[in-house]
Amino acid sequence: MTSILQSLQKTIICGIILSIVLFLIMYSTSGGWFNDAYFWSAFFRYLHVLSGIMWIGLLWYFNFVQIPSMPKIPDEQKPAIGKVIAPTALFWFRWAALSTIITGLIVAYLNGYIHEAMALGIMGGDPKNITIGIGMWLGIIMAYNVWMIIWPNQKKALGIIECSAEEKAKSAKTAMLTSRINTLLSIPMLLSMVTAQNLY
Repeated sequence: MTSILQSLQKTIICGIILSIVLFLIMYSTSGGWFNDAYFWSAFFRYLHVLSGIMWIGLLWYFNFVQIPSMPKIPDEQKPAIGKVIAPTALFWFRWAALSTIITGLIVAYLNGYIHEAMALGIMGGDPKNITIGIGMWLGIIMAYNVWMIIWPNQKKALGIIECSAEEKAKSAKTAMLTSRINTLLSIPMLLSMVTAQNLY
């Protein structure tokens, strides 16, 4: 067991195998599920939640841990963050953001509320769909910020793209402030998602 847990890849594979076994147990005890929109909605909702945990977890890691800790780290140790940890975290951060949006839109489509939610009930509509639509739009804005503002500026701040020291400092500040905007938006976004699923 220790050899499995010392490898992230083996740990993830075991988690997937355990999930498949659990799925098969649930399938057999429920009398079986139909291969229909409800099944695929549940499947993509699961992927949506997994992606969202990765995305928002990393967003909060950056804002609650990495950014506040950077001034306390000695200068000679900072390259380990900027050259190793941050690029890897940003890779998972941006792809988790995209995966969260895509799987969320698929769930909305399969459940038949994508048009009403995206239109925010402009022509009237179900309050549940309007509420989830608010969360969807906040998520889309946040994902746009990740790909179009945070990542391009982080590439400069981390030295992935060559630029002047002045531009590097400006890019680091822009990325940080946009990340803070996403942290701010994540709170009402999550409220919208939870409320839509549980209070309507």
